[in-house]
Amino acid sequence: MATRIRLQRGGRKSYAFYSIVVADVRAPRDGKFTEKIGTYNPNTNPATVDLNFERALYWVEVGAQPTDTVRNILSNEGVMLMKHLRGGIKKGAFDEAAAQAKFDAWKQQKQNGFEAVKADQAKAKKEAKDALLAAEKKANEAKAKAIAAKKAAAEAAQAEANAEQNAEGEEQQAEAAE
Repeated sequence: MATRIRLQRGGRKSYAFYSIVVADVRAPRDGKFTEKIGTYNPNTNPATVDLNFERALYWVEVGAQPTDTVRNILSNEGVMLMKHLRGGIKKGAFDEAAAQAKFDAWKQQKQNGFEAVKADQAKAKKEAKDALLAAEKKANEAKAKAIAAKKAAAEAAQAEANAEQNAEGEEQQAEAAE
């Protein structure tokens, strides 16, 4: 029986959610399967993968062929690397402890990469927020200057009007005194 590790679609319209299953190649996409070994949700950022590592490794080692998408998922989770390392153990290239050390080092490097990307994203977000705040402060200062100039012009016009009234009033008093 030829088996394949593939995705089985679930979820609602325009919001796909997949189960990672081991099935016969002749079975329909959403039909009968041998074993469910995980889930894949591409709707989150980053995509969420919940995988039974040991069962996935077992099926890959016994010859189940993953589809292209599932191969990428398994590679990102480390299943394909562990299969490669176990092949090295069988050939005598290194022992179990060395293989586990290589796998742990790979996993740590991958985790550090994720943390670096998250830090870069947080830094970029903070810089964008700071730039937006600086632009807003600049705009507020420009508005404040415009309002101050407008008030000064209004006060000058009011003072000029008051001066004219005072001048007229003094002329009238001077005429009345004559």
